[in-house]
Amino acid sequence: MTGPRFPTPKAQRLVPWAALGGLLLLSYAVLAPFIAPFAWAAVLAYVTWPAYRWLRKKTAGRGTLAAALMTLATAAVLVLPFAWTALVLQAEVSAAYKTLAAWLAQKPSLPPFIGQLPLAGPWLADQLQQWLTDPAAIKSLLAQHRQEALTLAGSLAGGMGRNAAKFGIALLSLFFLYRDGETLVSQTRTVAGRFLGERAKQYLEAVGATTRAVVLGLTLTALAQGALAGLGYWVAGMDSPVTLAAFTALFAFIPFGTPLVWGSAAAWLLLTGDTAAGLGLFLWGALVVSWVDNLVRPMVVSAAVRLHFLLVFFGVLGGLAVFGLIGLFLGPVVLAVLVAVWREWLGEQAASQPPPE
Repeated sequence: MTGPRFPTPKAQRLVPWAALGGLLLLSYAVLAPFIAPFAWAAVLAYVTWPAYRWLRKKTAGRGTLAAALMTLATAAVLVLPFAWTALVLQAEVSAAYKTLAAWLAQKPSLPPFIGQLPLAGPWLADQLQQWLTDPAAIKSLLAQHRQEALTLAGSLAGGMGRNAAKFGIALLSLFFLYRDGETLVSQTRTVAGRFLGERAKQYLEAVGATTRAVVLGLTLTALAQGALAGLGYWVAGMDSPVTLAAFTALFAFIPFGTPLVWGSAAAWLLLTGDTAAGLGLFLWGALVVSWVDNLVRPMVVSAAVRLHFLLVFFGVLGGLAVFGLIGLFLGPVVLAVLVAVWREWLGEQAASQPPPE
């Protein structure tokens, strides 16, 4: 009598999969610190790939040279605007402090209609009266907020410094993605086809189309919002309308972020007594600038990748909450792949059903 043969056929099938799972877990532990920089590099490489191909053609097919030039150009495009914004922010904080201090020194009063607002009006009038009767408190409050703003600007600059290593990793990854991207895509298609079969092509197309649509949708919407808001600042007579427009464009990458800029500008105009300009800027921001953010961007993305408006909305906000800024792109991409799988299953189910009699 012979015992059971070892290893059994079932064990022979399970052991390689268990080993593969352990290898994937170990690989994730090693690569986890570099996933976010590599994801940013992948998004940038995919979006700018047509420019790289054009540059490679101009350099007689020298992929390494074209990859280096594209990486340097991308780094310049990313670094220069942030450096300029940091410098402008410090200058604008000091100028805003002086302007606010000079305005309070004139012992201003709220516009009549603000004091008559229900609930908030009397409270605002009382707060302003308390500030005006205590100059020392005004100076202390302004100095505190100025120091907080400067501290915030410094922390942002420090954060950029701490993230310089990640930025360098992203640029290094970007260079190799430019140079070896076609080989990597070909290998990805081969492996995906091994596991997913004919569905792999559809899923990869969904990932590519969603990434392109989200990046272009976010960028074009931010530029449009900055331009429209800048027009409103200029008509309202705001100081530095170009600077405010740039800040609006930067905040536009965050869902519902632009009201922080044009809303503060409109509130300042109302407090300084320029009621018509303040109301006009508020209406312009609410009816035009925010309309571009809340409607046009999801509609552009959903139309490009055949995703429902609500899924794009949830993908952007949920991705931002889970993955950080890179989630602005990863969230809709994940949902796009899910929808592709959903449609594939529906198609298979419809094909398996017998025709109606």
